Amino acid sequence: MAQLPPGIRFITSFSRDQWYRAFIFTLTFFLYASFHLSRKPISIVKGELHKHCAASHEVELSSYREYAAQIQPVKKPSNASQCGWEPFDKNNYKQLLGALDYSFLCAYAIGMYLSGIIGERLPIRYYLTVGMLASGLFTAMFGLGYFYNIHNLWFYIMAQIANGLVQTTGWPSVVTCIGNWFGKGRRGLIMGIWNSHTSVGNILGSLIAAYWVSTCWGLSFVMPGVIIAVMGIFCFLFLIEHPKDISCSSTPSSSSKAFLNGASRFRVHMPTLNAKEASKPQDPEMQHLLIDTENCTASLNSSSAVTGEGRHGTSAISFLGALRIPGVIEFSLCLLFAKLVSYTFLFWLPLYITNVEHLDAKRAGDLSTLFDVGGIFGGILAGLISDRLEKRASTCGMMLLLAAPTLYMFSAVSKMGLEATVVMLLISGALVNGPYALITTAVSADLGTHKSLKGNARALSTVTAIIDGTGSVGAALGPLLAGLISPSGWNNVFYMLMVADACALLFLLRLIQKELRCNADHTLFKEH
Repeated sequence: MAQLPPGIRFITSFSRDQWYRAFIFTLTFFLYASFHLSRKPISIVKGELHKHCAASHEVELSSYREYAAQIQPVKKPSNASQCGWEPFDKNNYKQLLGALDYSFLCAYAIGMYLSGIIGERLPIRYYLTVGMLASGLFTAMFGLGYFYNIHNLWFYIMAQIANGLVQTTGWPSVVTCIGNWFGKGRRGLIMGIWNSHTSVGNILGSLIAAYWVSTCWGLSFVMPGVIIAVMGIFCFLFLIEHPKDISCSSTPSSSSKAFLNGASRFRVHMPTLNAKEASKPQDPEMQHLLIDTENCTASLNSSSAVTGEGRHGTSAISFLGALRIPGVIEFSLCLLFAKLVSYTFLFWLPLYITNVEHLDAKRAGDLSTLFDVGGIFGGILAGLISDRLEKRASTCGMMLLLAAPTLYMFSAVSKMGLEATVVMLLISGALVNGPYALITTAVSADLGTHKSLKGNARALSTVTAIIDGTGSVGAALGPLLAGLISPSGWNNVFYMLMVADACALLFLLRLIQKELRCNADHTLFKEH
């Protein structure tokens, strides 16, 4: 019998469950990357909506006649002024552009609280598909203002509000789906890698928007709108909400566990472990990494995770019930300030680079992608460290502590030249996006399947929505404050961001202290 080709041997070395898990990982990665891809164009186009008007004293010409002769051949487009696109060509352009950001992010924050509750009660695939198609429509709608020569501020604001509302369907849906397919122990690393979809989407969105920004900025919105709509069709055709839908197991663990999908549920019973087997180290896929507020050593006992499943697994958790889960409030408030910093960079970094480095909108957009490249490494590093230390809060706190002085260095070093800016963009991106990525993915999934729920896995979408919704309040405030503060100088914007990082760290201090105390108690317990 002939030997199997190496490629076939590689394919058959993985089980059916592993292939499905890899498929869902990849699909949800690109689904949510398309959400961020459609959010990024507004930050790239800002430099085109308002241009710095050429002043005669800035141009070294021997006479006004020579200056007039130079600009005579250049015909101004009928749908644009010398300073940009009306109504953003006035001196109050920063406030108007900030209003666009604020409209989107306020709608997103409000909608997120509702989205998680609705998402618990609807099939994820249908809910996510409708949201992606609607997101494509409203993203493209903003760009149509260019083609139809629309200069009404309220048109652009309403497009942003509508887009912010429908985009809330994305995050609770994909986190719930990925949480259904992957266990706890390696969740930090897995979700750290998976969460790089945020930065990948930002990078692709920046490159696509920058390609058309100087020639036809309307396409900077229309093309991302088409992409997310197409991905919505892929979602409808291929998304598998839960392993049980195709008779797969959600983890490679042999422990007893209940799996839920909507109102349907099933249970796998395995023999009870004896004392010797129970003393063995747990499968890392089943370990609980978040510390229980009542008893530190309770997290070492896996049996509490499955108690009461039969009674509590059938109904979705209430909003107040989700808030009572230990750690939800602290991580939500921490994310409020962490996301404030991240989204200020997301929406204002290209314009900052344009002003400081004196680059055009396209080059500034391309350069801003380095912040997201740093964010990819930061998210993976945060997940890896938190898995190794088994301390989510301490990992976030460590990165927040380093982020504040790094932001100060960024504000100072970025004025020294392009090379220094590139280095600081990478470092700042890693430290700013690391805690944000960890909280919105692994921490949310841990809390949504916390053992205090006694097996009610239907809390995941609601918990995710509460944490990310609270974070989105900060995401709305950050760009708004940047728009109000930046006229007084960009340094003041960076001071505001450093204060926000300090506040994020402050809300984690109690959880960090508890993690360190429990670690000390656990060490003492092992010694005795």
